[in-house]
Amino acid sequence: MEQPRTQAISKILSANDTGETRAHQAGILVPKNDKILSFFPNLGKEVKNPRTVLIFEDIAGEQWKFNFIYYNGKFFGGTRNEYRLTGMTAFIKRNNLRTGDKITFHRLSDDKLLVKHQRMSETTKDNSSILKLGNNWKVVNL
Repeated sequence: MEQPRTQAISKILSANDTGETRAHQAGILVPKNDKILSFFPNLGKEVKNPRTVLIFEDIAGEQWKFNFIYYNGKFFGGTRNEYRLTGMTAFIKRNNLRTGDKITFHRLSDDKLLVKHQRMSETTKDNSSILKLGNNWKVVNL
């Protein structure tokens, strides 16, 4: 039996996500968590690095194209085995998002996606300047 699709997910942004570290990275890492991954289209292992473009709308009605990619080189003689959400730099810059801010993705229907962001106050950032190893993704219960 197929698991129902998660309708909303959020992530507290890291310095790597926002580009504040000035280090190159290929998008925001998406954890291999069934509930988080069920928000996104299924990307198989049959082809190397399958991807899909997801078109999100923000609350102002502007559309943003993000890429959901499964870097699966591990199955093709390489080492990578991770999911990433890329193409978000313009959205992050336009909204001046910083470490500790939250981005939320909503699935309004099969073909309508919404992206929102929330500036987190200094008191709610939960010591975000401290390096945290772990997962800042959450399933949002609507």
